[in-house]
Amino acid sequence: MAARRIRRIVLAGLAILGLAVVAFAVRRPLLMSAPACLTGQWHGCFGTENGVLLMMLAGLPPAALVVWVLALRRRAAGSTRSSAWRTSLAEVGMVHGTVPMLWLTLMPGPGAGVVPRRVSLVPLRDLATMGPLGIGGNLVILAALGFFAPMRFAALATLPRILALAAGCSALVEIAQYVLWLDRVTSVDDVLVNTTGAVLAGLASRRWWRTPAGVRTGRPRAAPASTR
Repeated sequence: MAARRIRRIVLAGLAILGLAVVAFAVRRPLLMSAPACLTGQWHGCFGTENGVLLMMLAGLPPAALVVWVLALRRRAAGSTRSSAWRTSLAEVGMVHGTVPMLWLTLMPGPGAGVVPRRVSLVPLRDLATMGPLGIGGNLVILAALGFFAPMRFAALATLPRILALAAGCSALVEIAQYVLWLDRVTSVDDVLVNTTGAVLAGLASRRWWRTPAGVRTGRPRAAPASTR
């Protein structure tokens, strides 16, 4: 029990340290949007990439509060402590980590509704033009969904289903970009990279995946000895 508690503390510390490092690395571009948000210029918050990321980080404390409230309600309803916290964290994590990313992908470019629609259906052709930043950004678009969905839904707790879910969601986003004429390239490589990020994130959370009801994960009980 003590070793498990120490491991949890270490993991939480590493997660906080990782968030601090990321926040420090992107502090300058994010703080560029802070004055607009503080003065009520909401386009600077929700109409720019920096603003959306800033609001996502600012929303972490309220999201943590929602997780706490949901976990308390589940505990009061009879759920175990681990199940209540895992389910609540998965629900909030999916929403908080995915919605802002999808918002970014559906933001219109400067030529929205004017420039011709662009479609790229040849796999791996666009990867060279994405660059490290573009590839990294596409990897995290659906990472939260891939990480938390199998923790919340037992029906999604397999790699093929995570892959299918991520590929379907990414394809819908690309189709929406084309239909809404957002001055973005509808690319099959975006689907491939988005899906890869979701699958990798799912592998990272595999030990916490939800198991179907009635499935026993421990050792099977020994059969009772027959009596004569």
